[in-house]
Amino acid sequence: MLTPESLKRLDREIAKYPADQKQSAVMACLAIAQEEKGWLPSEAIEFVADYLGMPPIAAYEVASFYNMYDLKPVGKYKLTVCTNLPCMLTGGVNAGEYLQEKLGIGYNETTPDGKITLKEGECMGACGDAPVMLVNNRRMCSWMNPEQIDKLLAELE
Repeated sequence: MLTPESLKRLDREIAKYPADQKQSAVMACLAIAQEEKGWLPSEAIEFVADYLGMPPIAAYEVASFYNMYDLKPVGKYKLTVCTNLPCMLTGGVNAGEYLQEKLGIGYNETTPDGKITLKEGECMGACGDAPVMLVNNRRMCSWMNPEQIDKLLAELE
């Protein structure tokens, strides 16, 4: 299901916990599986659960709770716009609307070329930098006004 390199990474994460608590590595292991697969098909979630010795439903509960995990295919770039209250009050809604207009898609949709998926996100812990966005769950982008959004989209071309 996963490459030998990914399995080594899973083992490194599991080693961080006592042997009888290896299910504690579920979040990191799901992230590794998603990184390899591009998203988390049910087979990948079940594989991680089996690897950790936990019920598949328990791993699915984690994967379906956190918005960093994708249970459906996403574009090459996943842009997550924070629309929680602090970001909303400082332009997060405007940033989301601007992106929807520029990309011609709504939230939870992917551009026809498969390049960009747009998501709404909860607080990202950077309220002082609002409005903020995440690119592929890894890169935080701050003060996302239309000019900054245009620069980001040009960079992703």
